[in-house]
Amino acid sequence: MDYTVILQALWLILPAYVANASAMLVGGGTSVDFGKTWRDGRRILGDGKTWRGLFVGGFIGMTAGFGLAVAARYIAMSDFAFLNLSDFEGFPLMIPIIFSLCFGALIGDVVESFFKRRIGKNRGEDWFFFDQIDFIAGALFFSFLTSLILQASGAMSGNWFLESFFPWHILVLIIITPFVHLISNFLHKKMHSNNEKR
Repeated sequence: MDYTVILQALWLILPAYVANASAMLVGGGTSVDFGKTWRDGRRILGDGKTWRGLFVGGFIGMTAGFGLAVAARYIAMSDFAFLNLSDFEGFPLMIPIIFSLCFGALIGDVVESFFKRRIGKNRGEDWFFFDQIDFIAGALFFSFLTSLILQASGAMSGNWFLESFFPWHILVLIIITPFVHLISNFLHKKMHSNNEKR
């Protein structure tokens, strides 16, 4: 496995990374579960999952994805064309594809929060591996589903997901993402702690 595989994997998932990180940074306001509890007496999701984080984070991720799509076109015409970076099928198909990556990531995070509450873990409490991989699973699942729908409708001749995400790309993401997530969480908590001290 060479560095191009790692770069391709990160390029493909970067919109989901940005969406997930942005949701955490811009979140606040009304929670997705509207403060309601499940039949076990615990919150359905918790205050950490908000509508503002979901929508604003998702659209920030999409903006990053559109930027990557444009950049990929220029890279393909440069000396770095050998990197073979995805343009997410270009306009207009990049819209549903990048949407599925970003909002799929956030929905994956929401689903994980539901199960995290069910086993009695509180907001901010670590649930190792699941906390780190939930949004990747959501992004991969929804982008695969979207690719199937686009292919079945005739909008695409092939399947973008199967043509872009090879097993080694997914393996790279499963290995790298937990470390990226842990580092970003540490930095977020550090910044939050510093702001409280001011």
